[in-house]
This record gives sequence, structure tokens and C-alpha cells, in this order.
Amino acid sequence: MSRLLPAPDALVGRRIDVALSKMLGISRAKAGELIDSGQARLLGREISKSTGLREGDLIDLDLEEQPEQVEPIAEDMSIAYEDEDIVVVDKPVGVAAHASVGWTGPTVLGSLLERGVHITSYGAAGRQGIVSRLDVGTSGLMLVCKSELAYKEMRRQFSEHEVVKTYHALVQGNLREDKATIDAPIGRAKVSDFRFTVTPAGKAAVTHWDVLERFGEATLVSVNLETGRTHQIRVHFSSIGHPLVGDHMYGANPQLAQRLGLERQWLHAMRLEFRHPRTHLWTRVDSSYPADLQQALTAISKTPHAENHG
Repeated sequence: MSRLLPAPDALVGRRIDVALSKMLGISRAKAGELIDSGQARLLGREISKSTGLREGDLIDLDLEEQPEQVEPIAEDMSIAYEDEDIVVVDKPVGVAAHASVGWTGPTVLGSLLERGVHITSYGAAGRQGIVSRLDVGTSGLMLVCKSELAYKEMRRQFSEHEVVKTYHALVQGNLREDKATIDAPIGRAKVSDFRFTVTPAGKAAVTHWDVLERFGEATLVSVNLETGRTHQIRVHFSSIGHPLVGDHMYGANPQLAQRLGLERQWLHAMRLEFRHPRTHLWTRVDSSYPADLQQALTAISKTPHAENHG
């Protein structure tokens, strides 16, 4: 597949590998491979990955046709609640909310559609019916809308923070208080496109937590979010020196995670409470810990210095 792309004004002056990654929605490394292999060229001049784009440049792309990938299905994703308007899934770790560039694993949306669950067409293409998401590395309850009525009402409830979202998290160290609130704005970290950080330039973010159990080297907490920023719980606890156990991106101790047999952050969306979009009745859906998180909790509770204060 061959095509010519004019250099976008917004990317003039940028390195060609950076510009290509943004234009094609691929990683910078992948863009570099296209340049090195001669599949991406500039008409009329020699280039390397660091060549800067000039005004009027034409990018000549000669891409190999990729066979269409069939999305894998999350067979082990259970449904915690379903009616004509909404479906609440218990999302396993390793499942994305919806398809995105570079993701080849299963998604909540794709798995529901494959099972024959009707999802409303409302919402962005490929994200229809989704009003709130969970990270790939976080397990637990996630609500998807089946009807137009539900989509409009649940989107409103989530955006106005009327939905009560309760998570359980195992954080490193012994938290001083039994309950507290972290109120600190969150924005993208300058060092990485994938990480977030507490920054005055960020969006408002409020996290309330209560201690459930203390184990000395870690504390199990119940967390309620007033806002729904990306990585909010992970960033907030890391910012106060208590990263989630297993969360290496935000400073967790890899030795502790290894000892507990944990391959991801210890975080689970335990409960959703909301007004049903059609009946307006207060509705509550609960989950329980998946096997890997339960195993890690059992392991840490058996360590000699665990203090179970409840």
C-alpha cells in the first residue's frame, strides 16, 4: 500500500520519526523501523530518523499490508449484573476497556459483542457504550451501557461524580492515619507519555481512603474516588510515599511483589453504587478479590511482622 502524505503544519520542524509516530498512531521505535527499512521516505531528499520535517515536504509511505488481526476474547470475564439497559462486568487483569492503537489483547467491548450482548451505538466509534474505564492492569467492576437512555444518564452520573466507586488497594508501608483524603491535581509526567504525576498544571483529583487492615510492611485500604483521573489511585499513593504493591511504574519495591507472587499492581474495583438509569433506584454491585490478589494478601498476612488491627 503506497501513499503520499503532506507534512502537517503542526509537525513542521519535528524529527521525522516523531512526526510519523504521531501521524500513523504508532510508536516512535516502529516509525524508526519504517524509515530504516525504506518504507517511509521524503520525496526529493535523503533522510535519517533525526531529519527535521520542512514545510512542503511530502512523505512517501510504502507499507506492507498487515493481515487483519482477530481480537482475542476474554473468556474468563464474568458478568456481575445485567438488564436491558446496563451490563456490569468483572474485568480480569490483562483486558483493556476498548481497542486502541498498539493493543492486541482482549477488550471488554469486543468480548461483550462477541458474546452477543447488545451495546448502544452511542459513544465514540470503538468505544460505544463505555462511560467509565479501568486500566488494563486493574481488575474489577466496569459498567457498559446497552441502551441510549442508559448511556446518556450514566455518562451524566459519572461526569457529575454521583457514582460511588469503591476500590481496595494494598499499599506499601504503614499508613500513619486510619483515614485521610489526598487532594492533589494530576497531569501527564514530562518524562513519559504513559506516566502521570501530581502537578499544579494537572486536573483536580480527590481520593478518600480508609484503612482495612495493617500488615506492617503494607496496608490494605478501601478507596473512594471523587474524580476519575487516569492512574489516579496509583499516582496519589505514590505521591505520599506509599505506592501500590506491585506497581513498578510508580516506584513499588519489586522484591516485595516477587515475594508475594504478584505480577501487577494490587488494585481491584470492588463496588459500584449508582441510580439505575431507568428506575432511578439506588443500585449496588459487588465483586470479590481475584485469585492473584487473594494469594498475595494471604502471603503477606503470614509474614511474622504483620499486625492485624482491622
